[in-house]
Amino acid sequence: MARKCQLTGKRPMVGNNVPFSMKKSRRRWLPNVHKHKIYVPELERTITLKISTRALRTLNKKGLMAFLKDEGLTLKDIT
Repeated sequence: MARKCQLTGKRPMVGNNVPFSMKKSRRRWLPNVHKHKIYVPELERTITLKISTRALRTLNKKGLMAFLKDEGLTLKDIT
């Protein structure tokens, strides 16, 4: 199961963990991705998406179709 948001494309970031001693070690920052069921009136059914919480907040504000239009996606891209 890939940790990737289906709407925004957020993925894990990599970098260094740097303590006071400056001895660096590699680490990963994981996106806050959850599975959510979203009702799509155009399809008259619900779809399950893996989306980040930031995308979920934007989705609640704009709606699914407006969000997809702004991102340049279609319903076929996410189903």
